[in-house]
Amino acid sequence: MLHLRRAVSVTSFLTRQTRLTNGRTFCSSSPSHVQSGESLQVSELPLAGIRVLELGQLIAGPFAGQLLGHFGAEVIKIEHPVGGDPVRVWRELDIDGVSPWFRSLSRNKKSVTIDLREDEGKKLVKELAIKSDILLENFKPGTLEKWGLGPSDIHPHNPDLIFTRVSGYGQTGPWASRGGYASVCEAESGFRFINGFPDPVTGMLAGPPVRPNISLGDTVTGLHAAFGAVLALLSKNKRKANGKNGGQTVDVSIMESMMNLMEGIVPEYSRKGTIRGPSGSSVTGIVPTNAYPTSVPSAYIVIGANGESVYERLMTAIGRPDLTGPNYAGNHRRVERQAEIEDGISEWTRQHTPEEVCSAMNAAHVPVGRIMNVKDVMENEHVRERGMIERVHIPMKGESGADEGWDLDVPRIGPILECDVQTRWAGPDLGQHNEEVLSGILELSTSDMAGLKARSIIG
Repeated sequence: MLHLRRAVSVTSFLTRQTRLTNGRTFCSSSPSHVQSGESLQVSELPLAGIRVLELGQLIAGPFAGQLLGHFGAEVIKIEHPVGGDPVRVWRELDIDGVSPWFRSLSRNKKSVTIDLREDEGKKLVKELAIKSDILLENFKPGTLEKWGLGPSDIHPHNPDLIFTRVSGYGQTGPWASRGGYASVCEAESGFRFINGFPDPVTGMLAGPPVRPNISLGDTVTGLHAAFGAVLALLSKNKRKANGKNGGQTVDVSIMESMMNLMEGIVPEYSRKGTIRGPSGSSVTGIVPTNAYPTSVPSAYIVIGANGESVYERLMTAIGRPDLTGPNYAGNHRRVERQAEIEDGISEWTRQHTPEEVCSAMNAAHVPVGRIMNVKDVMENEHVRERGMIERVHIPMKGESGADEGWDLDVPRIGPILECDVQTRWAGPDLGQHNEEVLSGILELSTSDMAGLKARSIIG
């Protein structure tokens, strides 16, 4: 039997939360340590009282869920009873066979295992959707409708439900039905074309483009999805005042999210017919800003000095007053002399270590930074002082019953608010919250739960 949705109050939401750490300050000298099972006051978090039903897997949809959960939403992640989200076993695996990446990506979420291939499983998810504020999914368009879980199926029971739908190319259009992986959508958004090194003759790509060694398209899309979901929450009352459903569909595509990063490329083509190509380690039309070699092999420094006064200070610091004056005043003139300027800066940086370059540039108030790997980042004094690394405990019961778990460092999520926003628990074990959610929210009895488990509907 489907239950009509009940309003979710902040008070009732708080009683459902696992209580974790409080009293942590952001400005710490070591990673913030969060112990599962301790107390955390979540009532001040901006999304406290909001329930999100996450049906997606892999990266784009779950990253949006991670953001919403971090700021207080109750995120119920639906996973298949066998294996769960594939990211659980992607890349490096921990001693329990679970990816540390999954523990980070699914932090603050509740894992519930339901087989959506079975009618009973679809019914359970429908009941949860009726009791939720946001449904977050990243399946191929039409999949929810095929399962009887689309807006037309749920809105008669819960007209305020917000469908945040993530896909490669959007819910409409001739490409909607295509599979949309981030790497492909990055290529088709124009993003990949501007990454790499230019052909000296054509200025276009000289060989295959270079990709960041992360799933950039997925995470950027997750940001758009979380932002869209919050916008839909903000507009709910306005819609209802105008006689509409409070809920709506937030249509987020990877291709369009990446196109949003393209700055002036589209308008420049519109007015000038310019097709921007790759620019190696610099950026087209802004001089100087580049990665420069140092006296240490493979150690590069990024210097950005395209402002007028900053450029003057840079040239004074490196002893090149000959690269100043009327012929170098204004970015447009420096663009015309880019090779000369870049060579002058490189000639100086090659004679100094990264530390010496940084010291000289900081003294001259010229923006500078080392190109750092993850070890450098995690040991960086500014990162640590700002509390940008959190340490969360992964509990594991040993044979004696004692906790034999371990700690995991994860990046803290921004932006920083005045309320104490932190990771409350790491990505859960598969099906860890079945009883809490299905018995607590759907009010299933012990015999109901046992029957669903026996029929492999839940894990």
